[in-house]
Amino acid sequence: MHPVFFRPEAPAIAPPRRRSLLSSAMAIEGFDDSRRSFGARPHDHASCIADALGKAASLCDRRGARLTAIRRRVLELVWRSHQPVGAYEILGRLKRNGKRAAPPTVYRALDFLLENGLVHRLESLSAYIGCPHPEQRHTSQFLICRQCSGVAEIYDPGISTAVSTSAAAAGFVVSRLTIELQGLCPRCREDPALQ
Repeated sequence: MHPVFFRPEAPAIAPPRRRSLLSSAMAIEGFDDSRRSFGARPHDHASCIADALGKAASLCDRRGARLTAIRRRVLELVWRSHQPVGAYEILGRLKRNGKRAAPPTVYRALDFLLENGLVHRLESLSAYIGCPHPEQRHTSQFLICRQCSGVAEIYDPGISTAVSTSAAAAGFVVSRLTIELQGLCPRCREDPALQ
């Protein structure tokens, strides 16, 4: 099994280093093969976005949830680059496209998308990324490259079980679980400049 990876375009300035988290992981069954490794793989990006929007519309119809125009547009902006995007960056993009929007509008749209499993929130980055497998509810587990900001969504039910079991033993009920592991992706790890 292989994880689903999102690779941002190369940043002009390296992002700040973040603390590391340790865990084990394996991939979600059925994830799209075109994004199973760090690094940009050629694909029809317009088709990729259209597929994500189509899945979202279908999923919302089945659940009786309303995918309004603003929610759909926010989802499109999250998927546009396959990299984590912050709420204020989304707001800026909306305004550049002539949409009148305020922060509460964007946050309400993001809350809807989160509740319906269409996006994930990366807590350490205060950013959001599209979920390529929204029809299957799963605990978010991410590999985040501290050098290039590439993100890979992975899934290992054993991790979720271990955390929930330990929490229950402490008398704690987990309401939301996001696991973020930070380190170096294969490409950055092999970069001689980082050796």
